[in-house]
Amino acid sequence: MKLVTAVIKPFKLDEVREALSAIGIQGITVTEVKGFGRQKGHTELYRGAEYVVDFLPKIKLDIAIEDNLLDQVLETIENAGRTGKIGDGKIFVVDLEQVIRIRTGETGASAV
Repeated sequence: MKLVTAVIKPFKLDEVREALSAIGIQGITVTEVKGFGRQKGHTELYRGAEYVVDFLPKIKLDIAIEDNLLDQVLETIENAGRTGKIGDGKIFVVDLEQVIRIRTGETGASAV
């Protein structure tokens, strides 16, 4: 099993979620986060005063999947989350050793 973590622009959330649902992904954890990469924030103007926004709002998705779905999930997130501009985000993939459904005690793929 794999844990896919994707950091995307907030306005792309619905598009990515719908695309993942279309390929059969049922469970996604969504977290509002802030961060920066090469984008390094930006300057905004508020009531005539300039200020620097260092951390930009992003959405973090965590998706536990079976190994055979990995390529399809990565392609789906990439295509649905892309704007072609700086700050589109990143996708991280790590091995998932164990999953346990708390309610039933199921483990492994059946717990996802």
